[in-house]
Amino acid sequence: MPASQARDAQSAKLPSSASTETLAIPGLQQKAEILVDRWGVPHIFAASQRDAFFMQGFNAARDRLFQIDLWRRRGLGQLSEVFGPAYLAQDKATRLFLYRGDMRREWASYGKDSEQVAQAFVEGINAYIDYVGQHPDKLPYEFRQLGYSPAKWQAEDVVRIRSHGLTRNLLSEVARAKVACAADLKSDEVRFGLTPKWTAQMPEGLDPCLPKDLLKVFTLATQGVKITKESLSASNADDGRLVRLALAANPEETTEGSNNWVVAPSKSATGRAIMANDPHRAYSAPSLRYIAHLHAPGMDVIGAGEPALPGISIGHNGTIAFGLTIFNIDQEDLYVYELNPANPNEYKYQGGWEPFRVLHEPVRVKNGVPSVADLMFTRHGPVIYVDKEKNRAYAVRSGWLEPGMSPYFGSIDYMRARDFAGFKRSMLNWGAPTENQVYADVKGNIGWVPGGLAPKRPNWDGLLPVPGDGRYEWAGFWRGDQLPSTYNPKQGWFASANQMNLPDDYPYQERKLGFEWTNNSRFTRISEVLAGLPKVSLQDSMKLQNDDLAIPARRLGALLKPLSSEDANTRAALALLANWDDVERSDAAQPALYEVWLSRHLGKAFKYAVLSKAAADAMGAPDTAVLLDTLEHPAPAFGATENEARARRDQVLLSSLGEAYAEMAKLQGSDAAQWQWGKLHHNLMEHPLAGVVDDATRAKLNVGPLPKHGGAYSPNQSTYRVSDFRQTNGPSFRVVVDVGRWDNSWAVNSPGQSGDPDSPHYRDLAGKWLKGEYFPLLYSRAAIVRETERRIVVTPVR
Repeated sequence: MPASQARDAQSAKLPSSASTETLAIPGLQQKAEILVDRWGVPHIFAASQRDAFFMQGFNAARDRLFQIDLWRRRGLGQLSEVFGPAYLAQDKATRLFLYRGDMRREWASYGKDSEQVAQAFVEGINAYIDYVGQHPDKLPYEFRQLGYSPAKWQAEDVVRIRSHGLTRNLLSEVARAKVACAADLKSDEVRFGLTPKWTAQMPEGLDPCLPKDLLKVFTLATQGVKITKESLSASNADDGRLVRLALAANPEETTEGSNNWVVAPSKSATGRAIMANDPHRAYSAPSLRYIAHLHAPGMDVIGAGEPALPGISIGHNGTIAFGLTIFNIDQEDLYVYELNPANPNEYKYQGGWEPFRVLHEPVRVKNGVPSVADLMFTRHGPVIYVDKEKNRAYAVRSGWLEPGMSPYFGSIDYMRARDFAGFKRSMLNWGAPTENQVYADVKGNIGWVPGGLAPKRPNWDGLLPVPGDGRYEWAGFWRGDQLPSTYNPKQGWFASANQMNLPDDYPYQERKLGFEWTNNSRFTRISEVLAGLPKVSLQDSMKLQNDDLAIPARRLGALLKPLSSEDANTRAALALLANWDDVERSDAAQPALYEVWLSRHLGKAFKYAVLSKAAADAMGAPDTAVLLDTLEHPAPAFGATENEARARRDQVLLSSLGEAYAEMAKLQGSDAAQWQWGKLHHNLMEHPLAGVVDDATRAKLNVGPLPKHGGAYSPNQSTYRVSDFRQTNGPSFRVVVDVGRWDNSWAVNSPGQSGDPDSPHYRDLAGKWLKGEYFPLLYSRAAIVRETERRIVVTPVR
């Protein structure tokens, strides 16, 4: 029986409740179908890989059209065209960070068929846009509300947009310079501890006292789209201020993280390898990630990606499984230039004056006069600030602007690898984001392959801005095979959680990949659980992804245990925390007190105790890892002698704890038995239009607020905004893969798969996500058919 007839025969076994519809769509070459299971996952079956990517684009538009249109407009700097002049500043900022290099080199960076993949994908999106044009009733609610139509895509749009990705460490360079300006570089080690052991050096000729609004343009270029009634009604470009978002007072409020691990058969309760991954990103409705399944001759891959991109970045292909976390390579530098006093359009470089490169791009503006974006560049990158008083200009050199740096697009290559050698080879030219990729295959092999564009800085460490006069130049990039890797580790498992994981023998002093890594508490908890289990099951992995035990709470509890106080609030606080198991449950009082103490009182008291007032005033919250290490080893930071240091440390612990208890009494009443962490800590997955609709519609568009358990430093990361305890980022997508028994894999996405507020799959997974529950990530045709709720047959138009 021909394959197409076999598929049709199997489709006849769909549940009686499943619906079937047939669409005739130009651009498709052969008949294809989408089987949407009851959790909203589309399983796409196509007769060729080209048609599979076409259908992936078509389906992404079917489920997430407004989201991907907004993604494109934000990334290309075309918001003003549909939202008006308030968005001109953001459009101009974003255009500075578009890829403008050689497209042949760009496409070649991702593999031999990358351009064809992107072309097929956008043709699918455009086909659905045409379909919506012919069937106006299918146009998503948001376009009707805002009064505009979705735009057609070009293949280049997929890869030229860079500002949605994650790179680092521009913000930290500026924060470090601020502390150095106010005090000294040594003080900055409290703001952010450097690992491996390193001492930052002030670049020769740098004035660390930077302009206050230096990062305004960069922030506009990288922030989300804030839609308000005021911004939509603005009538002039000066109202661009309406869409600015304030920088977080604590950088960790916006830190993106992730967990992943792989378990070898020898350590696995299934006798097969296990791959688990839960990337931590900002929350929204609809969610950042989208689960899909692409089946075509020579390709059968399932998992999650970003809906505006082809391919799958986290999942499996029936032979190998793969998952990612951030590997903290430093890919950004701020350059400071002296301007020519006789000609401000020139900057000093290698003893001479070099002209800025200036582009003038028209910007269409809704209900306004067309504008022109004057975009200025140095040889290093886009200019984000000009200080006329000091005769200085500031530009960003970012890996974003190099070929092959489109975030996640390179997954179209590694997702089709068949073994570790092929997977590692596909990661050699990986650009962004910088990743810890874990690997597991059906033969029982596991491994770790980090990847990312790693600049060579021969004479500086990348931790501070540098003069742009030619003395501080990237000397190419470290090759992918010069990064560390692991294959079949003896312990039978490997995990990463953004912690510093360079091997002891890695030449970090020479290569200087980066010195700013995420707090290692999540990895500490993950490793103690995995190491402590004789065998690791799928259920163990799901439980660990939802683990809310806070290592910092354990460490602080050990410091509090021998202490006492005559102050009533402090005494009550010590009693409340005394027998806590350090698990941050939403209905418990202890995590509420602990988090209010840590984020609002202890950090502040600590930095003023160990730093000068000028240094402490120049930074936000201190590095929690540095805080804990210093509290455990208080001399000499708290005093010259051990006894003096311990006494002063204990006073800081007790006084700040008493203050936190008093604040909790104000927040939730004097009866501590009634306190609950979830009454403070909450998750709100907010729709972009939430600020411009009435209350009833807002309730339909938003998901939440939901009382939230956990904290920033447990595996189930729940980082929050200190001002109101709203969760800012954490895992929305989780997956645990039973390698080789694929239908026994499990996943969840929150709040749901669909971007349509009227769809049953818009918010149906939020409850599972919150409770730590999963649904089966089905892979075999037979299993998918049994759980199909909707079949969409798509035929070509001849």
